[in-house]
Amino acid sequence: MPSILTWAFFGAAARWWQLGIEMRPFLARDTAWGYPVFAAVGGSFGYWLSQVDKRQTEILARRRESLLEKRKRAREREKAAAGGSKSAVAAVV
Repeated sequence: MPSILTWAFFGAAARWWQLGIEMRPFLARDTAWGYPVFAAVGGSFGYWLSQVDKRQTEILARRRESLLEKRKRAREREKAAAGGSKSAVAAVV
C-alpha cells in the first residue's frame, strides 16, 4: 500500500511539475482537475508494479526451493555413490 501511495503522489507531483514548466497557475479551477487524474494514473501504475513484484517474488521463491531440492538430491546421490564404491573396494581387499 505505501508504494501505491508513493506512486500516486508521484503522479500528482508530475502534474505540479508540468504546470510549473508551462508557467500556469497550480490550483486554478481549470488546472485542478489534473491532479486527481495524474494521481490515479500514478496509483494504478504503483498497484500494477506491486503485483508484478509479488508475482516475481513468488516465482523466485519456487525456483529457489526447486534448486535447493535438486542440490539436496545430487548430494544424496554423491554420498550413495561414494559409499557404494568404498564398500566395493573393501570387498575386493
